[in-house]
Amino acid sequence: MPKPSIRKTKARIISSRDVYHGPVFWVTHDEVLEPTGVRARRDVVRHSGSVVVMPVEGTYPRQRVLLERQYRHAAQQYLWELPAGRIDRRESELAAARRELLEETGYTAKRWKKILRFYASPGFVAETMSIYMATGLSAGQAQPEDDEVIQIKFFPLAEAVRMVLSGRVKDSKTICGVLWLAQHGKGQKPRR
Repeated sequence: MPKPSIRKTKARIISSRDVYHGPVFWVTHDEVLEPTGVRARRDVVRHSGSVVVMPVEGTYPRQRVLLERQYRHAAQQYLWELPAGRIDRRESELAAARRELLEETGYTAKRWKKILRFYASPGFVAETMSIYMATGLSAGQAQPEDDEVIQIKFFPLAEAVRMVLSGRVKDSKTICGVLWLAQHGKGQKPRR
């Protein structure tokens, strides 16, 4: 077997074909030669990308985070989560974040700051997620999609952290956002 190259960072696609195409994501069956020299079949869930919004009010250490609770069929349970959704075609991340916050919670925000970008599950999902912290919140009327039944509630940051650490929050994007805020929230001044 050839020695792996740490300089080469991308796989060579030998063949690729769509095996499923739906309204939200599609799946490809790829034959690849990875940078390590491994030749493998990789089935990948492709997605346009998602945004996550962390609505925060108050100042450190008395910040409160807005979470929403909704039923998630894949998890077979109700989950507490940060508002989130996919980025529509020709839509910027920030525009998607603003739209999702309004649709799901009714809130708008004066200040926005991108705080994290990560892969949801890079073993087989190509979806990236970006978390935006939203502050300077104003309440309004939610505009959920027909299949969304959402309950919203502000939680003190300390309680949200306890919910994460006790396993009450099981959603990875929410875990990332809440723990980021707990670690970096002191002195954060979101940009416009």
